Amino acid sequence: MEGLWFVVAGVIVVAVVTAFGRRHNVAGPIILVAIGLLCSLLPFIPDLPRVDPEWILVGVLPPLLYSSAVALPAIEFRRDIRPIAGLSVLLVVLSSVALGVVFTWVIPGLSLPLGIALGAILSPTDAVATSVVKRLGIAPRVTTILAGESLLNDATALVILRTAIAAIAGGFSLGEAMISFVWAVLGAVIVGVIVGWVNLRVRARIGSSAANTAIGFVVPFVAYLPAEAVGASGLVAAVVTGIITSQGAAKWFTPEQRMSDELNWRTIELVLEGGVFLVMGLELSDVVNRNFEEYEGLWHGAWLALSALGIMLGLRAAYVAFLLWRMRSRARRYARLDLSTYSAKLKGIADGTIPEEHRGQADRLRRDEERVRRRFAGLSADADYYASSPLGWKQGTIITWAGMRGVVTLAAAQTLPTTGIDHRSLLIFVAFLVAVFSLFGQGFTLASVVRALRIPPASDDDAASDEHLRLDAELGAAAATALADPTLTRADGTAFSEGMAANVGTRMTEPRDEVLTGRMREILELRIVIIEAMRDRLVEISTHGGYSTSTLRRALAELDADQISLELRLDDGDD
Repeated sequence: MEGLWFVVAGVIVVAVVTAFGRRHNVAGPIILVAIGLLCSLLPFIPDLPRVDPEWILVGVLPPLLYSSAVALPAIEFRRDIRPIAGLSVLLVVLSSVALGVVFTWVIPGLSLPLGIALGAILSPTDAVATSVVKRLGIAPRVTTILAGESLLNDATALVILRTAIAAIAGGFSLGEAMISFVWAVLGAVIVGVIVGWVNLRVRARIGSSAANTAIGFVVPFVAYLPAEAVGASGLVAAVVTGIITSQGAAKWFTPEQRMSDELNWRTIELVLEGGVFLVMGLELSDVVNRNFEEYEGLWHGAWLALSALGIMLGLRAAYVAFLLWRMRSRARRYARLDLSTYSAKLKGIADGTIPEEHRGQADRLRRDEERVRRRFAGLSADADYYASSPLGWKQGTIITWAGMRGVVTLAAAQTLPTTGIDHRSLLIFVAFLVAVFSLFGQGFTLASVVRALRIPPASDDDAASDEHLRLDAELGAAAATALADPTLTRADGTAFSEGMAANVGTRMTEPRDEVLTGRMREILELRIVIIEAMRDRLVEISTHGGYSTSTLRRALAELDADQISLELRLDDGDD
């Protein structure tokens, strides 16, 4: 019963603190850590049940990362995949090795593999930085890079940790470690793609909303478990599954499924992430007490934690500076990009001035036209994106300072083996302090850093408005094309009445009847058919990269809301 009371109270505290944090523009996770620490120090609060770290690694991280992957802006993620991959893989490897060497040097008797294991524990950043940066109004591109990094670097760090622990037990081989790392990522991608594809197809065939939601809840674990069984990274598999599901949801899921999934996963993310930070604060006093007993004070662990945090920030600053230089070079290449070849080819296809050898191949010509159009639209949109969202030293400073540690650092530290590991309590204490120092030090000062840098709030209203207008025009053209289709039929397969298309654009102001008239029902059905045609066009447009993810998702949400409203009218008429 004590465990149940703890869960109930924890959910209430997480919900209240989240609402308070959003109202007062304070990061909720930081408050939750403070509340947990305060509760652990109060003498009248009984000892709370310990949370097995395996529950966090296996039970919390897969759905948490899956939820973040589903919400990730996929188009922007693709455009900045190189810097995200660099931060998520290369920087984590460099940080792990550098910290491992330092820890081996300053902690007597500590082996290099164990030092690298601690470095891997401390290296991954937490997604809490993304929520803080969003509230500060920083450019969405910075938020996307931070979100993508926090999604992928967890898996990198845990793979390094697993390899280091294996080396402690049975020796270290660089070749085997590299092969293990490559397979951990490649195998996870394969599993994630397969599970994501199956998830879309299976859930598209399930009519029951409750059953569909139940299956959706276990999808992250369906990706995680087989990946781990074959020696791959279950967390990467969960992330890939989330990305695949997010990309295919517009095509395969119903409007009700999409709206339900969005709300459900936002709730799960809120409870799980908040719960981990609350547990972090509750367990901090116990870690402190053990270090008091074993090391006669806290100074040894504290200066190690501060030194490690300083080293990581220094490495991160140097690496981000290198990334900015590389990204500026890439942006300049896109600025000089000559798209005239694509324009000329499209013009030739349109006016018939194409090479003689292609004129008799109509099907191939049409396919080539679509491919050229997509390539042209994608390159043009990418060039506009890099030009409109440049990253300078100020944005680089934010990316550097926002590298906070959190959930994975805490969970991974407690998975260190209880036997055969020297200085285990000290290593866990260092990991806890690094997470606490970064959350409080960087979390509370990030807003001040932004103000000191005088970074203007992201103002994309004009660009977003232009995008919405262009997208509305394309969807309107798709609706007009659907209305002109002579094969358009109702849900029962019969044709619509003649002249019905003239009513689809009018707002229904007739009083609501207990039973819909035949004409009103036909108008509602026609509107649903048009919405489905517009959604098909939206799915097609989303593959070109010509619009931002936020614009596409807003348009999809509007279409879904309209369709659900119309379907409710039809259902009311049937009752």
